[in-house]
Amino acid sequence: MSFIVSGRFVIQKHKATHLHYDFRLEMDGVLKSWAVPKEPSTEAGVRRLAVQVEDHALDYINFEGTIPEGEYGAGTVEIWDKGTYTLKNRTDKIIEFTLHGSRLSGNYALIHFKENNWLLIRKKT
Repeated sequence: MSFIVSGRFVIQKHKATHLHYDFRLEMDGVLKSWAVPKEPSTEAGVRRLAVQVEDHALDYINFEGTIPEGEYGAGTVEIWDKGTYTLKNRTDKIIEFTLHGSRLSGNYALIHFKENNWLLIRKKT
């Protein structure tokens, strides 16, 4: 089965003040980014809060390492998953896509509900 790749994605496990996962989609020439407090789910219907944060430069997609104390995001960053994605639908309120990663694979959606708050949901296939 072939698919049209819309871009790359990365999920970085970020041990900063609080452990969270930085979910990033390559889109519009940048990495659109969300901080997800709990590990992204592989189970359909499980909702995870995803707080949209500032866009990151594309070269950040391969970053792993330690951000020094005193700098924004200080802590350890490791790549938890990465791959490509296929964009299915995108509006101001919903982004639907299929992930093609090593840990996460399948249909997902980001649903905007308030200010910078979104829900990351694994959809039923």
